[in-house]
Amino acid sequence: MAKGEGSYLYDTEGRRYVDFCAGIATCCLGHCNPIVVDALCKQAHELMHCSNLYGIPQQDKLAELIVNDIIGIPGRVFFCNSGAEANDGIIKVARRFGHRRPAADGSPRYEIITFLKSFHGRTLGSMAATGQKKIQIEFDPMLIGFKYVDFNDLEALAAAITKETCGIMLEAVQGEGGVNPVQPEFLRGVAELCRKHDLLLMLDEVQCGFCRCGETMGWKAICPDIKPDLVSCAKGIAGGFPMGCFWVSNRAINEEGTELSSIMNAGSHGSTFGGTPIACATSYAVVSELVKGHYAARAAAMGEIIKTTVEAWKLPCVEGVRGLGLLRGVGLRKGSFAVPEGMTPAAYVNSLCMKAGLLACPAGPDTLRLIPALNIPEETLREGLDILRGVLEKLA
Repeated sequence: MAKGEGSYLYDTEGRRYVDFCAGIATCCLGHCNPIVVDALCKQAHELMHCSNLYGIPQQDKLAELIVNDIIGIPGRVFFCNSGAEANDGIIKVARRFGHRRPAADGSPRYEIITFLKSFHGRTLGSMAATGQKKIQIEFDPMLIGFKYVDFNDLEALAAAITKETCGIMLEAVQGEGGVNPVQPEFLRGVAELCRKHDLLLMLDEVQCGFCRCGETMGWKAICPDIKPDLVSCAKGIAGGFPMGCFWVSNRAINEEGTELSSIMNAGSHGSTFGGTPIACATSYAVVSELVKGHYAARAAAMGEIIKTTVEAWKLPCVEGVRGLGLLRGVGLRKGSFAVPEGMTPAAYVNSLCMKAGLLACPAGPDTLRLIPALNIPEETLREGLDILRGVLEKLA
C-alpha cells in the first residue's frame, strides 16, 4: 500500500481499494483525515516527546475527556502505546489488587478468568490471557494465573472461581475470535459474580471501544448500567497513530476508602513512549471529533445497513451477520464452497475480496470481519458491499 484517502487505499501500482479494514479498526476517521493530520503536525512543531518524568497538559486534557465523555465513570487513565500494553496494565492492576485484597487465609489472589476465543494481545502477559491455543504455539510455558471458560456460559464461569481468583476479563465483542457479542444477561451475571466474590470486572475495549459498536464503549451498547473496574483501550483512540490507555475506577476497595486507582503508585508501572505530547494531542483531536460528531449513533446506523443488506442477499454461503455498530462479522457456512488446501474459508474469501478491490480481514476460520472507518460515506459503504456480494455470489 502506498497512499490512503478517506475510506480508500491505493497500492504501489495505483490500484484503488474500498477499505473495510481501516488499519484493523484503528483509522476510525479514515486515511489522512485533516483533523488527525493537522493535530499531529501542529504538535510536532511544538513538542514531540519529553519523557514521563514531567507532567504535560496534553495528558491532562485527554484523560479528562476520556473519563468524562467516553467512560463516564470517575477514574484515572494511564497512557501507553498499544492494546496489548493496555491489557498488560490491567493485568498488573488486578494482581496488585489481589495482594491488597488477599484470600481469607491471607494468600495473594492472582488468577484471572478469561474466555475461549478471546484475544488480548501478543505480549507474553496478554498472550497468556488469550483463550486461543493457536497464538500460544511454541511460546510456552505461558505466564501462570489464567483460566479459560466458554464465552456466555455463566454456569461454567461461576464454577471456575477459586480462592485465587482476583478478576474476570472479557471483550464486549470478541473481535478476533469471530465477532461474538457478549449476551446482556451474561454480562450482568459476570458483574454480579464480581460483586459476590470481590473480583475486578476487567473489560477489554481495545477493538470495540471509541464509538465502534454504536456507543462510546462497547459494553454500553449491551449493558449501559454495568460499571467496570478496569477498561483497556487502543485502536480507534488516535485515528491510526500508535496509542493505547487503560482506565482504573476510583471506587473504594476497603473500609478506609482506598481508591482502586490509587494502588498503582509511582514506580509500579511505566512507559517511555506512553502518552507523549504528540500522541495525546492527536488522540484528543480524534476523540473530540468522535464525541461532538455523534459517531456512535452513526456507527449504529451504518452497521444496520451492513446487516440488512447482507442478509437480504440470502446467499447459501452466508450463515448470518454478527456484531454491533461497525464491528461486523459475516459468518461463512462450512462446506458451502471449496477452499484451497492450507487456507481457512475466511482467509480465502478475504483474498478474493482483495483481488476484487475490497479490503476486509478474517476473524477466526469462518468469519469475514468488516470494520470500516466510522465516517465512511454511505455510498462508499454500499460500493464495498457490492464488491462483497459479487465475490460471495461467485462462490455460491
